[in-house]
Amino acid sequence: MTKNRTAVSQPNQAEHIELAFEDNRLVCALYGEYDQNLALIEQKLGLEAIPRGNHVSLRGPSSAIDQGRRVLITLYDMLEQGHDLVIGDVDGAIRMIVSEDSQLLLPTLENRDRIRMAQIATRKATIVARSPAQDGYIRAMSRTEMIFGTGPAGTGKTYLAVAYAAALLERGEVNRIILSRPAVEAGERLGFLPGDMKDKVDPYLRPLYDALHDMMQPEHIERCIVSGAIEVAPLAFMRGRTLANAAIILDEAQNTTSMQMKMFLTRLGEGSKMIITGDPSQVDLPPGQKSGLVEVLDLLSAVNGIHFTRFSHRDVVRHELVARIVRAYDGEG
Repeated sequence: MTKNRTAVSQPNQAEHIELAFEDNRLVCALYGEYDQNLALIEQKLGLEAIPRGNHVSLRGPSSAIDQGRRVLITLYDMLEQGHDLVIGDVDGAIRMIVSEDSQLLLPTLENRDRIRMAQIATRKATIVARSPAQDGYIRAMSRTEMIFGTGPAGTGKTYLAVAYAAALLERGEVNRIILSRPAVEAGERLGFLPGDMKDKVDPYLRPLYDALHDMMQPEHIERCIVSGAIEVAPLAFMRGRTLANAAIILDEAQNTTSMQMKMFLTRLGEGSKMIITGDPSQVDLPPGQKSGLVEVLDLLSAVNGIHFTRFSHRDVVRHELVARIVRAYDGEG
């Protein structure tokens, strides 16, 4: 909690306020190593943030001061709740505070002091939304049985889907996780890779494994794979099955054909949640082959019970350079 806030008007619409934080143990984490968190707030919001012990003085335009105040209070609340703050969380809080996205994607504001960002929690980690689109995506996963997350690389669409599936399994809300990907890559085919089927499939599913390891202990993952509680399989293995009481994820869905996508979507059984992710701008299908993902974005747009979250370069959380690369490829400079 903060206390002893004061505000002093300055010329040219500038303002000066001072925030005080009660727990000195949390203040170091709030500021970041070498005050890097404060430096990011300064850079993104165009203000000065001057730390003095457990007090922070904010100077700048009144609108930026209000945003900086809410960012710091939000981050301090996260620390009080036991969250380990990293620089991405700081960037995410700034994005959420200053976002002008549609009201449907905005998180819940609490007294204009703090922002309540959607979270995914397991015993190993807690993931906090870092953009309004991520916030809406996580909330949609909690209330919708079929969710599409589409957009460029680095927006967290696959990572959050796997994290949410892991949380559901841990809470006992599903009996298993099923991870799938179409075996379509540039220049290679499964049959030319060495080893048995698992060895052939693993390279295609590596990003899904990586996300699982962030949310679950390695030994738990191995036990779940052996017991069948976590299943990884190429898309072709889904035909003829009914997937009940499961969290089902299809990654790289832009590389499905129309028939493959229809086959996959109709596998949904009772008590299951299905999450489909992909980037329509990176289709690796042969020329002339229509992407099943591109097709359903239009075909199913009006179907009740399906939610679509569309990420853009503004939602890239991997690295600022990635966002600039995506903008360049989209012709936005």
